[in-house]
Amino acid sequence: MENLRELYQSTILDHNKKPRNFREIPGCDHQADGHNPLCGDKLRVFVELDGDVVNDLSFEGAGCAISIASASLMTDSVKGKKIEDIETLFDLFHTLLTTPSTTEIDVSPLGKLAVFSGVREFPMRVKCATLSWHTLRAALDKKNEVAKTE
Repeated sequence: MENLRELYQSTILDHNKKPRNFREIPGCDHQADGHNPLCGDKLRVFVELDGDVVNDLSFEGAGCAISIASASLMTDSVKGKKIEDIETLFDLFHTLLTTPSTTEIDVSPLGKLAVFSGVREFPMRVKCATLSWHTLRAALDKKNEVAKTE
């Protein structure tokens, strides 16, 4: 358990300091804004599709370390995936974050996203970790409203 906690902390810090895919995609197919009013996190997600496959994905914004790290890892995790597979991945990720830490969950399908299992111990931070995912959903649905975590 201690090794997982250390991995969680080092991964969060790394992706917060050097977020992957932190850029705008000019002329992208879809984009959306997200805001977590509890923490003040604000993100914009940019999506370029090839049919129903995410060809490119990026984000810009400011927020807490968990929010930025989650967006960074999300962009790496969903590039090249079909929209339906992204929905499945989001459902697994959300289940991981909202299930009591005493409950065993198979995290193998989540890959690097599994490091967020540590967020389960801090329920107030779940919204920080899921903001980018809600914003991605809003972008894919072409919603003209700010995605929120509520």
